[in-house]
Amino acid sequence: MLTGDRAKYLLLVSALSFAALLMTQQASVFLGLLRWSTATIRNTQAEIWVVDPLVEQVNEVQPLRDTDLGRVRSVKGVEWAVPLYFSIQTARLESGKFKPVQLMGLDPQTLIGAPTRMTEGRLESLWQANSVIIDQVGVERLSAGMDRPIGIGDSFEINDHEAKIVGICQAERSFFGYPYVYTTYDRAVTIAPPVRKTLSYILVKAQSGLSLEEVARNIEKETGLKAFTESEFNISTIRWYFENTGIPISFGTTILLGFLVGVAVSGQTFYSFVLENLPHLGALKAMGASNRTLRHMLLVQALFVGSIGYGVGVGLASIFGRIAITTERLPFYMPPYVLVITFLAILFICTFAALLGIRKVQKLDAAEVFRA
Repeated sequence: MLTGDRAKYLLLVSALSFAALLMTQQASVFLGLLRWSTATIRNTQAEIWVVDPLVEQVNEVQPLRDTDLGRVRSVKGVEWAVPLYFSIQTARLESGKFKPVQLMGLDPQTLIGAPTRMTEGRLESLWQANSVIIDQVGVERLSAGMDRPIGIGDSFEINDHEAKIVGICQAERSFFGYPYVYTTYDRAVTIAPPVRKTLSYILVKAQSGLSLEEVARNIEKETGLKAFTESEFNISTIRWYFENTGIPISFGTTILLGFLVGVAVSGQTFYSFVLENLPHLGALKAMGASNRTLRHMLLVQALFVGSIGYGVGVGLASIFGRIAITTERLPFYMPPYVLVITFLAILFICTFAALLGIRKVQKLDAAEVFRA
């Protein structure tokens, strides 16, 4: 039944492969975008984030008062609290071009919130005058117009302030795609245009033995500020993108279309297989094959084709993901549950296609085959 008509067999495999590819690839790109939106949280690695009560996601900044830092430090259960500065600034390169960057100001004494993976240079070099550390995206973006990639010892300007590169780090790419530029908090405040309030976030570590949620609620109760644990901030940020952007609807529609295409094409094609082979199925039925046996035959054939289509589709999606991760220009994140959900979707498609044929076979009268 399956290989007798090569064209229909390949059409069925192609339909299932396309459905698996589209569902897996689009779901992985969507999850990659969500990871980009929360990259700052993972790059900073703070147990608790204290922000303005109106803040709902990490890329939204409502500056705090400088006195809020002391108030947070006095809360019961707080081991330490440090400031963090964040803003989007414009860097002027040696070529004269301008590039947006994400300026991160770290606590000058502890450098808490700094990247953990240095590829060149040392983190402690930030204590030098006018020093900054950039990430790999910064190397790519800030090398525009240069004969060689930008590196340690090179300089650029931010708001007419010199920024001398003393290190290069590995950081997760952000939703905006702008490079991270790390420096000390005091220097970041000096570089940025003067404003009344400069404190973007307060990073907190809870005392040992206390739960992060308990300490976060204590901070909220005693200061009136909003405190997120790392996982809560991730969830809040993702929820904000679901509620305020069209990204989930756009990707969800594409994933649904891939599923519907798989259902329609595979169901129709497999049903035509059954119609063309009704004489053979009728003969088996006349020789004593029960409806249960014929159902199993059709299910096995459908699942066999589905496993091939699933493997081909997921394989192509994985190749796409490898290219995306290598170039770092496209978001892509394929956790195991994406593969499981795609497998279940393909399993449903194959079962649905088989049921269409089973319904026809169960109504088949073997005597009609011989009369024909």
